[in-house]
Amino acid sequence: MKRKKRFFNGIVFKSLSGIIIILVIYSVIVSLIGFSGFTDALLTQYQDGAFRTADAASLRIQADRIKEYSEKGWESSEYKRIWDELDKLCNSTGVTFIYVIRPDLTDYAHITFLFSTINHDSEFTCYEFGYVRETTNDEYRQKYRNLYEGTSEQELVVRDRGYIETEPHITAMIPLKDSAGNTQAILCVQRQMDVLTEARNNYVRNIVLVLIILGSIVVVCQGVFLNHVCLRPVKEINKEASRFAKENTSSERKLTSIIHNRDEIGVLADSIDCMEERIVKYVDDLTTITAEKERIITELSLARKIQSNMLPNQFPPFPDRAEFDIFASMNPAKEVGGDFYDYFLVDEDHLCLVIADVSGKGVPAALFMMASKIIIGNYAKMGKSPGKILEAANKTICSNNKEDMFVTVWLGVFEISTGRLTAANAGHEYPVLKQPGKNFELVRDNHGFVIGGMDGMKYKEYEIELKPGSRLFVYTDGVPEASDSNNDLFGTERMIEALNIEPEASPKKILENVHDAVEGFVKDAEQFDDLTMLCFEYKGKNDKN
Repeated sequence: MKRKKRFFNGIVFKSLSGIIIILVIYSVIVSLIGFSGFTDALLTQYQDGAFRTADAASLRIQADRIKEYSEKGWESSEYKRIWDELDKLCNSTGVTFIYVIRPDLTDYAHITFLFSTINHDSEFTCYEFGYVRETTNDEYRQKYRNLYEGTSEQELVVRDRGYIETEPHITAMIPLKDSAGNTQAILCVQRQMDVLTEARNNYVRNIVLVLIILGSIVVVCQGVFLNHVCLRPVKEINKEASRFAKENTSSERKLTSIIHNRDEIGVLADSIDCMEERIVKYVDDLTTITAEKERIITELSLARKIQSNMLPNQFPPFPDRAEFDIFASMNPAKEVGGDFYDYFLVDEDHLCLVIADVSGKGVPAALFMMASKIIIGNYAKMGKSPGKILEAANKTICSNNKEDMFVTVWLGVFEISTGRLTAANAGHEYPVLKQPGKNFELVRDNHGFVIGGMDGMKYKEYEIELKPGSRLFVYTDGVPEASDSNNDLFGTERMIEALNIEPEASPKKILENVHDAVEGFVKDAEQFDDLTMLCFEYKGKNDKN
């Protein structure tokens, strides 16, 4: 059952079906053209013969004596003579009827038979002299009128479908005119179309038989041809495609060694051979690349953990110090980032705060970030001032910076006992400060040049007096430059608004408010840059100390 269904859905069956349909349409068109042409030719021959017979019969009748014939009929020897001649003519020419009629000239609705002869081999009967009958139909009535009124010299009626007691026939009509040119009667010659019909039917049968034989030969030959040229190669291609789909290995025997077509099928076979080779190579390459990618992902994941562990990530960081609170976060745009923050006690009375942004992203920025963090931290722990720390770090980094990378840094040293913050800015974002009873506001400090950009740079320091309840917020440019799907920036103003949602909140809550505001702004847009923030709260001097 499946093989049968597959055959009916196959290329050969569809191709042969198309050929058969075309042959059928062609046969029908040829048959119709032949039928029409054959019919017209025979009909023309019938018409010519009927009118020649009518002309011959008209020579035997004297139109000037029509009135005499109609009055005496068989009583006239002349009538009998003419009838005999018409009878002989009818039987010698093979026509069915020769008759002469006189129509009722008032409306041509009735006709009267004057002469009526019939072929002796016919099974029909002729009308008696003087027989009156109704005109057959309006067509005959109009033709009688045309002949009597002189609008035509001959008329023809073709009754191809038969009528009452007669089979299909033609009737040729000519007027019988007297010496004055007036029509006195109409002579009609009727000839049956049985010979024409039989000849036409034989023609149709013969042409259909020939077309069937030729069509069968074409179908068989085309089927063999399609099977050899199309079906067999396609089966080989299908077989090879199914094998390759299961095994995913190149065949030892190429399709081009089996299929020798030089047409589109041959091109397809060659394409499939090439495709198999390329797919196998692609799968091998993809397997290698996938393994390498998994290795890189694993290593990047490990690098991210290492980088995250290098940043202070336990909060509160100094549980035994009630004078201040700190909270910070870093969300890299890629697996690893170039931003970093740091805080540590230089001594019991001095706290160092750092936030920085390395140029670039990814692994290079992460490596540069870790080196910068270590260098800055080492100099800070020596007890240097912020400006000197940045100068020393810049000198060290510039001494071996072949990749020309740089880092922006804000660094502050907070004296816990006095609340005095000394800071320096190496090309970093402005810090944001909130004094007690006020909102967060930008501190537009003096910017120095970036670290690693040029050797020998000097950095200015400035001081800020923090009072109990003050909060300091520092960040990287990933916050104000966060963009939505329309490439609109989050901006500094929105950042200040987010900080002032709950200005008296804890550092952790303040960072959460800013982060939520950024997320609500960018929505589904891809994170473009690292997002790093740090918030410091000064609670005041501890009386116990």
